[in-house]
Amino acid sequence: TLGTQTDYRDGEAQTDPYSPEYVVPSGSVPELLTLATLTWGRGLPAGLAEVEMIERAREKRAWEATLPATDNASQITKRRKMMDDMERKEWAFREQEIEKLQEVRLEVLKKLLQRREENRNELDAKCLDDHWRNHQKAKEEKIKKIQHDCALMLRKLIAKRKNVMGKLERRDIIKEYTDFASQTYAPLSRIGYFPDNHSERYVVKSFYLNTFAGLCELEASLPDSVTQVKIKAPKPKYTTTKTGFIKRSARLEVELAQVHQ
Repeated sequence: TLGTQTDYRDGEAQTDPYSPEYVVPSGSVPELLTLATLTWGRGLPAGLAEVEMIERAREKRAWEATLPATDNASQITKRRKMMDDMERKEWAFREQEIEKLQEVRLEVLKKLLQRREENRNELDAKCLDDHWRNHQKAKEEKIKKIQHDCALMLRKLIAKRKNVMGKLERRDIIKEYTDFASQTYAPLSRIGYFPDNHSERYVVKSFYLNTFAGLCELEASLPDSVTQVKIKAPKPKYTTTKTGFIKRSARLEVELAQVHQ
């Protein structure tokens, strides 16, 4: 009634196919034994290359069956010529295999070079993007500083334009107290005022808290209910009813006390 789910697929847990033992009768050479060197994962299951190898082996065995005997001098010459021709065919076939292998390696090399070029281009593009982003950031910071300096200079010019002739003006107290953005309510530190320097004036200084005589006077003024606390002991709860039975809550408390011990 239960099911399990593993992290592996069935193909990963499958073992190699079983190869049974065999016995070769005397006087027979089965063709299947010529493929005994092929194992699972190394030639099996057979592909196009293995099929071509099997066909070449069959042709070679058929060619070996057509070789003349070595009991005659003329037959020996013919046999040597046939063997030389077969050797040249084998070398030509080997050269073709080498060329195919070189072509495959060349294709792999081309793909590797192409991949390396793509990675290099991607890295160059990333470096260019980072360089452009840094330039943009520096440009924005420079523009922000220029705008800040421009606003500062404009404020200075506006302040100078208010009193071009340099006349002395009397202080308008009413105007300062009606404007909540004036120096009276919000003084600026750039004109020499630092609010944190006079923070001690906000500290509460009381005669009743800083002196012993003040504490005695404050204590004498308090009512007796503050200095003399009266504690009433709680009345015990009745654990029995009027008929003399123990209540269920009392039994539970006794059991909990026993369990706690």
